[in-house]
Amino acid sequence: MRKFFTICAIAAATLSLTGCAGVATMASSNHNLTQTHVVLSDDNFKVVGHAYGEATATYICGIGGLSKKALYSNAIDEMAKNANLRGSQTLTNTTVHYSVQMFTPFYVKTTCCATANIVEFK
Repeated sequence: MRKFFTICAIAAATLSLTGCAGVATMASSNHNLTQTHVVLSDDNFKVVGHAYGEATATYICGIGGLSKKALYSNAIDEMAKNANLRGSQTLTNTTVHYSVQMFTPFYVKTTCCATANIVEFK
């Protein structure tokens, strides 16, 4: 019986130490397969706004949700839809931010946020 209480105490201490935690990271690599070369040395453009997209995945005991690559793609797609580009506008300076909220090991919620500037060429 004493061994049982010792195991329960260790388990309770471990769970209280893990608690509810969060982690945030930035994706700094270029995941785009297409590259364009634009010279911005002249005053031939102006920033007309910002675009934002978000995708979320939830994992229960490590099961469910999307892969990190699919989460990234969904956030970029959502950002492109929200941008409402027209004419000579394009998205530049795309940044992707991952945020992970967890109550380990049972519940993990990963959010991928993509932001970019909308630039219009004259």
